[in-house]
Amino acid sequence: MAHLIGLALTWIGALGIIGIGLAYLTKNEKNAAGFGLRTYPSEDARGWWQVKGVRDVTSGIAPIVWIFLAPAQLGWLMLVLAIIPTGDAAIVLSNRGSTTSALAIHGLTSVAMVVAAVLLLV
Repeated sequence: MAHLIGLALTWIGALGIIGIGLAYLTKNEKNAAGFGLRTYPSEDARGWWQVKGVRDVTSGIAPIVWIFLAPAQLGWLMLVLAIIPTGDAAIVLSNRGSTTSALAIHGLTSVAMVVAAVLLLV
């Protein structure tokens, strides 16, 4: 049962981050505002959103590939990928962004990924 919950959390996270990444690729201003930073790039620097979009889409595709090609290693991948939202939370906090966003969005994402990893590894 633990493995199925871990797998479900992995699918939810993977599909969710792919959706978020696609929104960034379309330079979605609302999406960028929700990241938690106090300001976001001006019109001429919005290519940075697309950089984040590529990272997010790739971060979502990787676990899906692992589910099918290396399922025994999926928990370790999820544990490593949890570094990304942890880093995002640290970036938001170190730039005096929204503490709520840092903890509620990025922090909870990281916790969910670690929980999924543990459930997949037991």
